[in-house]
Amino acid sequence: MRRVTGIGGIFFKSRDPKALGAWYRDHLGLEVAEWGGAIFQWGGAGSDPGMTLWSPFALDTDKMEPSTAPYMLNFRVADLDGLLEALRSEGCNVLDQAESSEFGKFGWVLDPEGNKVELWEPPGEQ
Repeated sequence: MRRVTGIGGIFFKSRDPKALGAWYRDHLGLEVAEWGGAIFQWGGAGSDPGMTLWSPFALDTDKMEPSTAPYMLNFRVADLDGLLEALRSEGCNVLDQAESSEFGKFGWVLDPEGNKVELWEPPGEQ
């Protein structure tokens, strides 16, 4: 089974997400969208189409819970349900929550150091 197929996003806490987004826009050229993050499109000959997100969150966000880390990695996966089942059978700490929306399917696992890892199966050809 294909497991991780790429980095889907990098999410992290920030004291001032809007100001930080402006800094990255002004100094590093990120095209920061109204929702506060940036999208990096990728794909090409011999590569799956897709994107990677960059997104700061307010310090008081609960997006990374139950982890206490100020960041969360999001990995693209080919088969979320199959991977979550495999991780459970391997004794990993898979969180008992899942999400499905027009953006795809999401599940979460904690690594051995308690960092929350988001697993994302994009919809269709994203």
